[in-house]
Amino acid sequence: MKFDHRFRLVEAAPSHRVYAADGVTMRLDFCESMLRAALLREGTRLLPTWSVCPGGGELPLEGRDKLSTEGLSLASPAVEEDENELRFSLGGADFTVEKKNFRITARNEKGVLYADRGGLAYNFDGELGEGSAHYTRREEGERIFGLGDKGGAVNPAGRSFALAACDAMGFRAESSDPLYKQIPFYICENTAGSYGLYYDTYSNGRVDFGAEHDNYFEPFSSVRFEEENMVFYLFLGTALEIVKGFTALCGGAAELPPWAFRYCGSTMEYTDAPDADARLRAFADKCAENGIRAGGFYLSSGYTQLGGQRCVFHWNTDRIPSPEGLSDYFRSRGMEFVANVKPAFLTEHPLYDSLADRGFFLHYADGSPARFPFWGGMASYLDFTNRGAYTFWKRCVKEKLVGRGYRHIWNDNNEYDVLDASVLADGFGHETSARLIRPLFSYLMARASREACVEAMGEGFVPFNVSRCAIAGTQRAATTWTGDNRTDFRDLRYNHFQAMTMALSGFSFFGADIGGFAGPRPDRELFLRWLQYGVFTPRFVLHSWKPGEESTMPWLYGDLMESVHRLFALRERLLPYLQREYERKRKLFEPLIFPVFLSDPGYDCESDCFFCGDSVLVCPVFDRGAESVAVTLPRSEKRWRLRGEGEAIPGGAVLTVPCLPTDEPVWFSPADGQDA
Repeated sequence: MKFDHRFRLVEAAPSHRVYAADGVTMRLDFCESMLRAALLREGTRLLPTWSVCPGGGELPLEGRDKLSTEGLSLASPAVEEDENELRFSLGGADFTVEKKNFRITARNEKGVLYADRGGLAYNFDGELGEGSAHYTRREEGERIFGLGDKGGAVNPAGRSFALAACDAMGFRAESSDPLYKQIPFYICENTAGSYGLYYDTYSNGRVDFGAEHDNYFEPFSSVRFEEENMVFYLFLGTALEIVKGFTALCGGAAELPPWAFRYCGSTMEYTDAPDADARLRAFADKCAENGIRAGGFYLSSGYTQLGGQRCVFHWNTDRIPSPEGLSDYFRSRGMEFVANVKPAFLTEHPLYDSLADRGFFLHYADGSPARFPFWGGMASYLDFTNRGAYTFWKRCVKEKLVGRGYRHIWNDNNEYDVLDASVLADGFGHETSARLIRPLFSYLMARASREACVEAMGEGFVPFNVSRCAIAGTQRAATTWTGDNRTDFRDLRYNHFQAMTMALSGFSFFGADIGGFAGPRPDRELFLRWLQYGVFTPRFVLHSWKPGEESTMPWLYGDLMESVHRLFALRERLLPYLQREYERKRKLFEPLIFPVFLSDPGYDCESDCFFCGDSVLVCPVFDRGAESVAVTLPRSEKRWRLRGEGEAIPGGAVLTVPCLPTDEPVWFSPADGQDA
C-alpha cells in the first residue's frame, strides 16, 4: 500500500530482527555501538560488498555477502515489542522503530540523536522515485563531516553532492563535484551528540544535507542511489569513535615501506620527452647535486607511448632503451619507481583484439566490447570482475613491470566513466550492470596490482600501491591522493580541507600534488607556502603537468634553495615520527593527520590548523601576502612549544606567530610529550 507500509515480524534472534511488508524486507542487526539496517526487495539480487572487512585481512575475490555478520561485534539488547513499535538500547541510545513505514529514532539524555524523516523515509514502493532513498531528520545548525574528497568547507551542511567518481583534472577544490572518490559515509553532529552513516553501495547517487526543502516534510537530509537494495550502518559515539569504528569495519590500512614517507618526484614532462631515459636519470643526479634525498619517482604513462597513444604495459624503448637499466640506476641511488598503469585499452593497443576475443572487457548483451573516449582515442575498460581478466592483469604487472624492476604501482585513470546502463560486467559469474559498481573496478584493479607485486617479490615484501579512484576499503590495497589539482593559493587551502575530509572518512596516507598539477607554475610565494604545508602531509610529492613551462621540482627557483633545503631537512627530521605514528595509528584505526576538533571538540572545524600525529600541531599559511599566522592552541592540560623549542605555552592560548614564506613553518609540539 502506497505511503502506508505495515511491517510484521518474520524472524527474531538475540542479535537481529527481520520484518516484512508489501514485497520488502527490513532487517536489523544489533552490534556494539552500531546498528545495521537492510532494505531488501523481493526478487532483486543483493550485490556483494568489497568494502566491509571487519578484522582486516582480505575478502574473497568475489566479495562478501552484505548481510554477513562474520567479524562484527554483535550485541543482544533487551527488546520490547508490540503491534506498533520495537524498542531496544544500543551504544548509550534508546531506539524506537515504528512498524508503520519502519521509522527509526534514537534518543539519549540530551534529546533526539538520530531519526528517520516523519511520513516516509524509505523508498518502499516507488513513492520516492527510482532506486533507493533514505531521508533523515535534519536539525538546524548541525555539522556534517566526511564523504571522502569532497570540495569546499570541512563542514558541508546545507550543500548537495553527487555520489560518483570522475576524472576531474584541473578541478576547483572549493566547488568542483564530483571528484575522484566515492565514499558514502558521513558523520552528523547535533545538539544530542554524533552519529555516522555508511551506505554500502557503489552505485551513482546524490547526498543532500539541506539544499532541498519540501513543504510537506520536516527539514531533512537525504541519500539516493541507483541500487534497488540498501544496506547501511548507523554508528554511535564521539566523532573520533565513529571514524575509528568505520575504519575498523572496512579493515583498516595496509602496511607501507619506509621510503614512501620521503619526498617523491613526479612529472609527465620527463616520460613524455623523446629522451625520457636521460631526463629521468638527470632527475636522480639533480637530487644528489642539490642534497635532496628522494625515496622514489612516480613514472608517468609516457613510457607506454606507442604511435602517439598510451598503451598500458607497452615499453617505448626509443624513450627508455633499457627499462631494467633505468630501474637499477634509480635503485642504486636509493630510489624506487612507482609505475603508472591505466585500466583502459585503446583500440590501437596491440593486445586489444585478443582481449576482446577472450571477453575481458566490459561489454554489451551481445558480448561486444563497450568502447569509451579515453586519452585521445576510443578504448575498452578491463573487467576486473572477470577472473580471466584479473589474472591477465596480474601477469602483466609481474612480467612487464615487477620483472623489470618496477615493483610499486600507480593505478591511474580508474574512475570508469561508464554511464550507459546497458554496459555489463561479468560480476564473477553473476552478470551485472557495470554502472551499478563503477568505482568497485578501481579497488579490484589496485588489489590485483598489489597481489601481483607481492607474489612476484615473495611473501614479506611491502609494496607501495597508489590508486586515484577509491571506495571505502581501498586502504587495504592502496594509498591515494587528491587527484589532478590546480595551482592556486585558494586551491591550496581547499586541498587541505579535502585532506581533512579524507581523514574523517577512514583514510590515513594521502596528500595533494604539491605546487599544483594543472595551471601555471607556482610563483615563489605559493611554491614555498605549499612546501611548508606539504612537509607535514603523509604523501610528500611534487607533481605537475605544465606544457611549455618547467615542471615543479625542488630546484624550480635556484635562489630559494636555502629555504627548500630547510624544509626538506625538516621532513627528514619528521620521518621517524611519521613512520612510527602511521604504524601506531593504523593499528588504532585512526587517521595520521586530522582536524584539531577530533581531539578538542570545541575547536573551529574550518581552522587551517591540524594535527600531524598526536604530537605535532601544524599551523600553515594559506593566504597570499601573509607574514604571520593566528593560532589558537587546543584546550587541554598540555603545554606547547613552538617548533619544539622555547617557553612552554598553556593550552587554549591565542597567539600570532610571524612566518614568512622563507621561514620554517609554524608548528607546535607538547612541552612534555613525545618528540617529533
